[in-house]
Amino acid sequence: MHDRDYSADIAKALATLGGHLTIGRGGFSLHYLNEYGGQSSLSGYDCDTVKQQAIAAGLPVIDSRCVDFDKVARLAISGPMICVGGAPDPEPWGAFSYAPLVVVARAYAAAGAEVYNLDLEEAAGAAA
Repeated sequence: MHDRDYSADIAKALATLGGHLTIGRGGFSLHYLNEYGGQSSLSGYDCDTVKQQAIAAGLPVIDSRCVDFDKVARLAISGPMICVGGAPDPEPWGAFSYAPLVVVARAYAAAGAEVYNLDLEEAAGAAA
């Protein structure tokens, strides 16, 4: 069996402000804008293949499979969502608000998630 080539979908995510790949216990979601300007996502279970291709392409990746379930649930339920293809909501960010990718990635990294292709420390310094 051959691994799928996700390069075309990853290219769409790379071209999208806030485009990224998230991986969790339920599979992966690749977030980007479609050709009509609307938000789209590609989901599946081929996590390691898409993760490897996304990292190699330079796409931001958040992999929370290694984080305790209660921490991931708390972030997903009470934390902000990632803004894809538009302007984030103004601070403060909480449930049902859209925050910049780096803000959400920083929260997941603090909980123990693997985060790739984002400079979380530089972004934290710029926000301070």
